[in-house]
Amino acid sequence: MNPLDVIAPIFWGLLMLSVLVFIHEGGHFLAARAVGVRVTEFFLGLPFRWNIHHVSKRIGTKFGVTPLLLGGYAMICGMEPTKNPHAPRVLAYIHRQGKASVEDIAQALSISEDDAMEACVQLLGWGSVAPVYNPEKGEMPNGAYYPTTYAAMPRDAAGNTIYDGRAFDRAHATAEGAPWTTELSDEAFFEAERAHTYLGKGFWARAFMLVAGIAVNIISGFLLLMSIYSIVGITVSVNESQIGTVEAGSIAAEAGLQAGDDILAVGGVETTSWETLVAAISEAPRDEAITIEYERDGATGTCEVELGQDDMLGITVPTQTVHLNPIDSAQLSWSYVAMTAQSVLDLINPSQTMEVLDSSTSIVGISVMSAQAAEEGADTYLTFAALISFSLGFMNLLPIPPLDGGKLLIEIIQAVTRRTVPLKVQNALSYAGIALFGLLFVYMLRADVLRFLL
Repeated sequence: MNPLDVIAPIFWGLLMLSVLVFIHEGGHFLAARAVGVRVTEFFLGLPFRWNIHHVSKRIGTKFGVTPLLLGGYAMICGMEPTKNPHAPRVLAYIHRQGKASVEDIAQALSISEDDAMEACVQLLGWGSVAPVYNPEKGEMPNGAYYPTTYAAMPRDAAGNTIYDGRAFDRAHATAEGAPWTTELSDEAFFEAERAHTYLGKGFWARAFMLVAGIAVNIISGFLLLMSIYSIVGITVSVNESQIGTVEAGSIAAEAGLQAGDDILAVGGVETTSWETLVAAISEAPRDEAITIEYERDGATGTCEVELGQDDMLGITVPTQTVHLNPIDSAQLSWSYVAMTAQSVLDLINPSQTMEVLDSSTSIVGISVMSAQAAEEGADTYLTFAALISFSLGFMNLLPIPPLDGGKLLIEIIQAVTRRTVPLKVQNALSYAGIALFGLLFVYMLRADVLRFLL
C-alpha cells in the first residue's frame, strides 16, 4: 500500500475536523466574552503540555496551538459545577497575604490541606487566583499536578482582573502576588468573582454560551456554501446534444468521437437536446451498426458504432459553471441546512434511527471522503467541510450530555424547577452519554471499515 493512501485521509480529515471544532469553540469563546465571562485559554488542538501560545495583553486569555490537532477547546471559567464551602475564605486569605501555600492556607483557616487545595483549584479555574510554580518540587505549567502555592491576581480598585478586559484598570492595578484588600466581606468578594463565571450568570446568558458554538458552525457553513455558489460557482448539466466528456476505451472513443462534438442524429433520428440524444441512443437497434452524425469545428462528419444489449456509448452530459445570485445561493444553502437538521431529527426517531446510522459515517469515513474531496479541488473540499459543519452543529444540539444540547437541557430543567440538578446526577448522565456515543462510534467505524477499507 502506498503510504500516501494512508497519510492523505488522516491529514485532510484532521485538518477539516480540527478547524470545524476550533470554529465551534470560537463561538463559545465569543459568547462568553460578550456576556462578561472570563476565558483563560483558547487553543487549536487538545490540551497538551507542549504548545505554542501567546497571552493576550488585553484580556489575559492564552491563545495557542497544540500538537494534538484533534479539535480545539476554550477554557470558560466556571463551567465545572464544583462547590467548595471554604472557597470564599481561601480567596480572601490569598489576596490579603498576596501569596500563600496550601499548607499555610490550611493552618490559617483551620481546614484540611485537601479542602484548601480543592478550593484553590476551583478559584484557579475561575481566574480568581494565579498559580505559583516551584521547579524544585517538579511543578511546572501544564504539569501532571496542581502547584502547591497560589498568588493574588493583579486587581484594580473595583476588583477586576486582566481577564475582565476593558473593565480592568491596569494603570492603577496591583501586581501579581501583591496583597489586595477590599471592604467587601469574604462572601461578597467571592460572589463578585462568581459573577464573572459561567455559574454566576443567569439562564439566558448560559443558554447563549451553550448554543453559540452550534450557531457558529451552522452560520459559517451557510456562508461558506453561499460564497462557493456565488463566487466559485456550481457545475450544472446543459440540455444540449453535445458530448461533455468521452470515457477512455469506450465505444465512443474507439469510434473517434470527441468532447465538444455536437451530435446531429443517431441512426437517422435527429437530436436537438441531451434528452433526445439519450432517447435516440436507448432506442437504437442493438448488435448492429448505427450511424452517428456529428458536427466538429463547423464541419460535419459521421461514424458507425455497434452497441450490445448491455453496452454504453461512453459519453457524458455537457456541463457549465453557473454563478448564483445571493438570493439563489442562500436558498440552496438553506436547503442543505434543513436536510441536515432533518437527518439529525430522524436519528432520535426510533423508526428511522438504524436507517440514519447506516448512512452515517465516523471519523474514518469523514477522513477518507475529505481526501477524495480534496483531490477534486478546493471548492469540493470546502463544500464537504460546510456540510460536516452543519452535522457537527446539529449533532451538538442533541439533548444528550455532555453535548451542548444536553447541558442546555439541564439548564432548562434547573430554570423550570428552580433547583440545581445534583452534580452526581449530571456526571452520571454525562458518563451515560459518553458510553452511548462510544457504542455509536464503534457501530459506524465498523461500517466505514467495510465500506472504505475492505
